[in-house]
Amino acid sequence: MVGFLAKRLAYYVVLLLSAAFLSYMLAATALSPRAYFQARLPPPPAAQVDRQLRAIGLDDRQPVVERFAGWAGRAARGDLGVSITGTSVNAELGRRIGVSLRLLVLGTTLGIGAGVSAGAWSAVRQYHLSDRAFTLVAFLLLSTPTFLIAVLLKIGAIAVNQASGRQLIAFTGESTLGLTGSGPAVFADRAVHLLLPTLSIGLVALATYSRYQRSAMLDVLGADYLRTAEAKGLSRGRVLVKHGLRTALIPMSTFFSFGFLGVLTGATFTEKVFGWHGMGEWFIDSVNNNDVNAVVAVNLFAAVTVLFAGLLADVLHALLDPRVRLGGRRG
Repeated sequence: MVGFLAKRLAYYVVLLLSAAFLSYMLAATALSPRAYFQARLPPPPAAQVDRQLRAIGLDDRQPVVERFAGWAGRAARGDLGVSITGTSVNAELGRRIGVSLRLLVLGTTLGIGAGVSAGAWSAVRQYHLSDRAFTLVAFLLLSTPTFLIAVLLKIGAIAVNQASGRQLIAFTGESTLGLTGSGPAVFADRAVHLLLPTLSIGLVALATYSRYQRSAMLDVLGADYLRTAEAKGLSRGRVLVKHGLRTALIPMSTFFSFGFLGVLTGATFTEKVFGWHGMGEWFIDSVNNNDVNAVVAVNLFAAVTVLFAGLLADVLHALLDPRVRLGGRRG
């Protein structure tokens, strides 16, 4: 297993370097930092714009390959450059990364856990009323864009607050303005603000993973080894969980690495709708401002998280499938 994971890790390092190169080249060619300065009122002199672009390594009169070489040299030392607004990209990244990870980890974990459980349960109760009802709900969620789910949740929270006469559900920002310090009150306030954004991400993950898990579970329900285990005296529930669900989770571990990118994209719009100052909001604002260095930093964050999800999927696959562990030892 160690050899298998070492090969995968080396493969991911190559992918990360490729993602960094492609992200910079696309951002540097598609965005125009000069237009950001020229749009100011009154527009600054051309010589001043040139100095500012050179200072942040985005002089468009320099070949893009040379600009990338300069950025890569600084990035190798841990410096992702300066934003077009003059702030440090590293500082902004450090401030926003915790916000996004809080949403992604919690929403994805809850969504996958609920989705796997619901999918397996629906497969066992195939064609029952509950299975058909959950299938309808899942397809409704899958056909609804993530940002629309977020907006609908926000509208629902407003309706609940108006009906109750007080703000039961917070739907803007990470915490109440002016609330500082620590303790149970602050924790409860942050949990209330976290509810709707997490639910927005988790609902999409739940619907997606439940459909794949249902299909994977149906493939193994009629397998001979399940009937053999049951004939040996194991209870139906233990057979389904220990043998059926474990086998059905193997293809799901592979899907997790690919599905995480969709969750990450949905979180971008979720942050914007609910006013969370995370990586997604930063990416949208940076594209609007033609901020190349900031866009590349967000893309690197996305690449690292997706590749980490892929590595985690490989670990889960190796733990669930003995053939992978044996293959790793032989290699």
